[in-house]
Amino acid sequence: MDIGELRKNYTKAELTEESIDKDPFKQFEIWFKQACDAEINEPNAMSLATSSKNLDVTVRTVLLKLFDKNGFVFFTNYESDKAKQINENPNVAVVFPWLILERQIIITGTASKVSTAESLKYFSTRPRGSQLGAWISQQSSVITSRSLLEMKLDEIKRKFMDGDIPLPSFWGGYRIVPKTIEFWQGRPNRLHDRIRYTLQNDGRWKIERLAP
Repeated sequence: MDIGELRKNYTKAELTEESIDKDPFKQFEIWFKQACDAEINEPNAMSLATSSKNLDVTVRTVLLKLFDKNGFVFFTNYESDKAKQINENPNVAVVFPWLILERQIIITGTASKVSTAESLKYFSTRPRGSQLGAWISQQSSVITSRSLLEMKLDEIKRKFMDGDIPLPSFWGGYRIVPKTIEFWQGRPNRLHDRIRYTLQNDGRWKIERLAP
């Protein structure tokens, strides 16, 4: 198989300085709604890159669960590898790869924990099975078999058989406060449209077109 021959010419849309919203969060909302309307599988899936203080870099896919003018929020185990790296180095990057729309959004910024109240508010909306799962998974740790997880699930089901499931102390959200947000639209002949917003010291956003 010749991977070098895999090619596609992007022709679905364009992105111009005249058409883009001056507010990057509003522009994100516009594109996110279009991704949802296109029935993309998991439109809120984003690849999250983190690095340790030793600059070891890892990347994985997480799910965006909230966004507003304050940033982009995802939830995880606070004892996971990603959480440990964020604790050492809060600088992160995420990518939304909406390939069917020939688009991607790239965000760089800093991540910090949301309040316990915010984590609890979201946790209470999760399906009961997901709430139980948060309790039993020591995320990123080595386990001997899947049956161990299933045994722990049975135990936690019995423990919380009656009533609501409490928020684990080791589970919650991170908010990514963006420094840059880039909107990438595929165009013919690899001459893609790339428009980047960069946060200035006065709180305003600088808008620039980047070469493809």
